Amino acid sequence: MDNKTFIAYSIKGSRNKKNKRMNIDIKKILIILIGILLIVLNVVPFITMQKFINFHVKYNEIYRAEDYGLYSERVMLKTSDGINIFAHEVFTDNPKAVIIFLTGIHNPSVTAYFGHSKMLYDQGYASFLLDLRAHGESEGKVIGLGYKEHLDVRALVDYIKSNDKYLDVPIVIYGASMGGATAINSFGLMPEIHGLISVSAYSSWDDVFTEALINMNIPRVLAYLQKPFMKLHTTFKYGIGSARITPINQIKNVGDRPALIMHSTGDTEVQLSNYERLIKKAPSHVESWVREGDSHFVVQRDKLLTPYEDQDYSKQIINFLNKNF
Repeated sequence: MDNKTFIAYSIKGSRNKKNKRMNIDIKKILIILIGILLIVLNVVPFITMQKFINFHVKYNEIYRAEDYGLYSERVMLKTSDGINIFAHEVFTDNPKAVIIFLTGIHNPSVTAYFGHSKMLYDQGYASFLLDLRAHGESEGKVIGLGYKEHLDVRALVDYIKSNDKYLDVPIVIYGASMGGATAINSFGLMPEIHGLISVSAYSSWDDVFTEALINMNIPRVLAYLQKPFMKLHTTFKYGIGSARITPINQIKNVGDRPALIMHSTGDTEVQLSNYERLIKKAPSHVESWVREGDSHFVVQRDKLLTPYEDQDYSKQIINFLNKNF
């Protein structure tokens, strides 16, 4: 081998070694970057959810049955996981059905639904306004996002079923926002509940969280990368069994029972896409009503306390109940 050939081979070998080192360095950098990304994706749900769910909701505004010409009794129940919860019972003789009211994640107090209770009392329906765990009078320091609150509903359903004055009386569950998600979950898990009214429910918590990130101008790719990590976080937080307790799964268990799902087109808190996913999975007989505008609780914003003044909204509820019960 002459000197020129030797030098050429030496240069080529040197370049190959350099390229190999560069490839190794690039792989190391990529592994480090992927590792950092995975750590961030794991940490974001933990950090963002701490102040969102790890506390007890205390309400500034509480309403009374007497404000609506009603009489209510306070009922205390204990859940299967040992939490004391409270509900307000509004009874009427020979009720057509008994309605369980559930409200949202942070606001308003379920007592804001005494107006709904009054509207349905006048139609011959009894009702319970249930403070879910970690809300109002009920115990608890962690909001369950619908993954755990079905246990609260179970305690109330068992109480109703064991009470002679509700013998053979159908049970209907009404929930708004997180309460809507809880209502769907409870309905899917409990055949003892005869009817469902869901208002602005999310299809799953990871769905609504992902869409919230997109609304905050987080790039879609990053938002959707975050979704499975939020699912992992909630599964770790609420237990392995919680993975199947989502509205998008439980809506399939409606069977032939009557259900009404409502939403508004411009809802900025729980986007209409959640409603669309739920309707797609629901049995074909499930009724729906979509209202134009941004009305998170579907009822007109200034009529939440007096729903009977919102004729379009009240007509949907009363007609659904009277038709089926």
